[in-house]
Amino acid sequence: MPLCALLLDFNSYFASVEQQLRPDLRGKPLGILPVVAETTCCIAASREAKQFGVKTGTSVADARRLCPNIVFVEARPAVYIEMHHRLMAIVDSVIAISEVLSIDEVACDLTGSWRQEEVIRARCLAVKARLREQAGECLTCSIGIGPNRFLAKTASNMQKPDGLTVIHQADLPDILYHLQLGDLNGIGRAMLERLNRHGIYTVAALFQASREQLRRVWGGVEGERFYDRLRGVATPQSAPSRRASIGHSHVLPPHLRHLAGAGSVLSKLTQKAALRLRAEGYLAGRLSLCVAWRRDDAWEVAATFSPLSDTLSLLRILNGLWAERPSHGEPVKVGMTLSDLHPAEQETLPLFAYGAGHPGLDTAFDQIRRKYGNDALYFGGAYQAAHEASMRIAFSHIPDLVLESDGREHG
Repeated sequence: MPLCALLLDFNSYFASVEQQLRPDLRGKPLGILPVVAETTCCIAASREAKQFGVKTGTSVADARRLCPNIVFVEARPAVYIEMHHRLMAIVDSVIAISEVLSIDEVACDLTGSWRQEEVIRARCLAVKARLREQAGECLTCSIGIGPNRFLAKTASNMQKPDGLTVIHQADLPDILYHLQLGDLNGIGRAMLERLNRHGIYTVAALFQASREQLRRVWGGVEGERFYDRLRGVATPQSAPSRRASIGHSHVLPPHLRHLAGAGSVLSKLTQKAALRLRAEGYLAGRLSLCVAWRRDDAWEVAATFSPLSDTLSLLRILNGLWAERPSHGEPVKVGMTLSDLHPAEQETLPLFAYGAGHPGLDTAFDQIRRKYGNDALYFGGAYQAAHEASMRIAFSHIPDLVLESDGREHG
């Protein structure tokens, strides 16, 4: 099978952006934190920090133990998003991007002469050179090329940082035998345990398993698709699914680790989610809250209601749920999720909906916040958190700077 897919992955992206923009951080082990606090964890680490074992999810305390000289920097999501768009333009000027997979990863489908190894290798070297010239020396990328996206992704992880790896059909399966099962995209902790229960502990054993065996392991047709991907078959890409939820979470800074502070942050998060809900054309029928306490299990609660999108109604529901909270302990993290989403244009509203609804008020709020930022105008419950709970970048969601910026996150 020909080379059909290319996967480009920027190395240690958040940390590399900081090192590019701040020369004093270059060459130093760096941990990126969601908020400067001893009780939080790294959301990213520089390649220098990774050499000491620091990675995403490593607590501040463990990072200090592993790497006493580590430097911590608070994340600047707006800066990373702006750099993302700049890098995408550079890459697309050399290699046509087929799909942006995340803030630091893109896929390119190869056609025509670009399926020839010498041709696509030259394009890859050209994009690396242009990135150095136009973005900077710290913003390196690893590129994988293969018969399908799965193998291109695998190849991109085989040589980091700044790698370029090609997997041909003829290289299979031997080229993968040195990998661990967890190195393959789509095999997380739960799937690894499931494979082990079926007697599969190595990549070699995975290759030896039949299509029917993998169907049983995965519990459906996805196992057969994995069987094909592993062998270089270009399986169809899944169609984009309808959004299932919109939500935000925030690690509370020390000065807001009390009930009033946690409630204020939840109010701000709910107002941001309501803005996104309307912008994406949805109504929500469920609001869930989660609060993590320092010494106790997380507290979760949810309410269901007739589909709606207006902020005041959602805040009333939030307040009702928040009234049920435990009153003990110190809250360290809060989160909220709007789910049971329905496209607004397809929904027939009930005769007696929850709350009165305030479409004119929401429209005015949305217009002002789009123009001046989310902290320009907000309902008073978010007052204590006015300068907290800034943008967060999820794996599959790149925030809209106009929609989600607080107007102070570019520094």
